[in-house]
Amino acid sequence: MNQKIIFLTTDSMGNGDTRLGEQLLETYFTLLKQQEQLPAAVFCINRGVLALTGKSMASLHLKELADRGVSVLACATCVNYYGVGDQLYAGEVSSMGHFIELSAQYEVITVS
Repeated sequence: MNQKIIFLTTDSMGNGDTRLGEQLLETYFTLLKQQEQLPAAVFCINRGVLALTGKSMASLHLKELADRGVSVLACATCVNYYGVGDQLYAGEVSSMGHFIELSAQYEVITVS
């Protein structure tokens, strides 16, 4: 897993009920952080940046991943669009250019 990056495009996993999707996303990151090998990075775009705010339970697990050395990154354009720059519980603001650099080095797994 350490040769992969997670590309998170939403704050709710799947195309069904939003509450279920939020729970699924939290479960995904709960299980991911328990793995021996962690991803190199998690890059959040669009509604994925909302998963980094205190309103999302996933943010707790994303913060733990960051504390364990995983780069947890939020698209600056998306953070500005949603107006959550001062609400990020986990991660740091980055750029799409940085994602392009990462995606040239690592395999990308999209979570949507």
